[in-house]
Amino acid sequence: MRKIFVLDTNVLIHDPESLLKFEDNHLVISLEVIEELDRIKKGPGEIARSARDALKRIDALRARGNLARGVPLGNGGWLRIHVLSAPRGSAPTDNRIIQTALKIKENCLKGRLQDFDELPHPGDGEGRVILVSKDLAVRIKAESLGLEVEDYLRDKTCLFQRFGRVLGPLDSTNGIYSVRYLLCGEDLFRIRGSDSRNPVKNRRSLEGISPKNVEQACALDALLNPEVEIVALTGDAGTGKTLLALAAGTHQVAKRSPLYEQVLVTRPTVPMGRDLGYLPGRIGEKLAPWMQPIFDNLEVILQTPKDQNKDQTILSRYRSFQYLIDSGLLQVEALAYIRGRSLPRRYFIVDEAQNLRPLDVKTLLTRCGEGTKIVFSGDLTQIDTPHLDASGNGLAYLISHFMNEENFCYLHLKDGVRSRLAEQGAVLL
Repeated sequence: MRKIFVLDTNVLIHDPESLLKFEDNHLVISLEVIEELDRIKKGPGEIARSARDALKRIDALRARGNLARGVPLGNGGWLRIHVLSAPRGSAPTDNRIIQTALKIKENCLKGRLQDFDELPHPGDGEGRVILVSKDLAVRIKAESLGLEVEDYLRDKTCLFQRFGRVLGPLDSTNGIYSVRYLLCGEDLFRIRGSDSRNPVKNRRSLEGISPKNVEQACALDALLNPEVEIVALTGDAGTGKTLLALAAGTHQVAKRSPLYEQVLVTRPTVPMGRDLGYLPGRIGEKLAPWMQPIFDNLEVILQTPKDQNKDQTILSRYRSFQYLIDSGLLQVEALAYIRGRSLPRRYFIVDEAQNLRPLDVKTLLTRCGEGTKIVFSGDLTQIDTPHLDASGNGLAYLISHFMNEENFCYLHLKDGVRSRLAEQGAVLL
């Protein structure tokens, strides 16, 4: 039995390609969704781009028929734009979308599908009506009114929960092809492909940073190995994800014969990267509040005192992160300015990647040119972006899709190393 899915605006923003991901079921988009997409389509942010993309995809379907009567999607399903006959009044957009789903359900229960009377597939009484929304409040309200509701499940994954740890001598190698690490006694091995094992040398300090546990030693090996082109690091706050990535990156661009020309660092400035333009000042001043955690880690690596005066020696200038920026060895960039660029020979660090959509991660990966290594780090338990959760964000999506690639490594760092006090707070609170 085919289903009828009523889509909320946030589904199309999250994934503009979602129209083709409901198999041969029928889709309904209310007029309020189109109007909301129209309101937010202006601007350079990722939300605006997604809104424009979704509208273009819907507009392209007009060539197949009348959207008011329903058009085929090419996969057996149909799409219809629904207009409520009831007066609009001042009802919020969310409530109007819920009313659309309720009206269609009412028609189904009565055996009348006049909303789909032009469609050849459904018969009278056929089909469940399901409202699909990534908004928790919408799902709660809709279910309280008797509607069946779902989150957008296409990019949900919990695969990361099964992997990412260092294996023991009795553990299975999981049958995957990405890079894993095996600890046998005091010997540490890197496993790649079906079962190719290479010993990992005990690494001393790197830019003054020494691994404090076996997970960090494995992470440092993956971060320094040019054959591992994509690295994903997860873990709670204070486990050293960002610090290790920055130490490995700055070390490799500062060598006499560097593999990479520059360390490029980005992180979501605000949820979905929309509000950077509203901050005062030039781009560097706008970025400063959001990039301060990066600068804090660089100060640890470069041992930069906070009270440096203007009469610095050449050596002290070299030992500051500002020197790295001024010399072009390090660049911090907003996500909004990555799109459209080609980035060869970069050591590309994406911090707080759990706050990215799958679409954002795809955008970043497709910017990588020849010789570029990309590192995604984040805490899958700390999601700040609306409509994302631990199983439905860009970092989890990346891990699930690259787990069988030999140039990929995923590690979960479980031990906090920031300080005894920070670890105590994480455990007790």
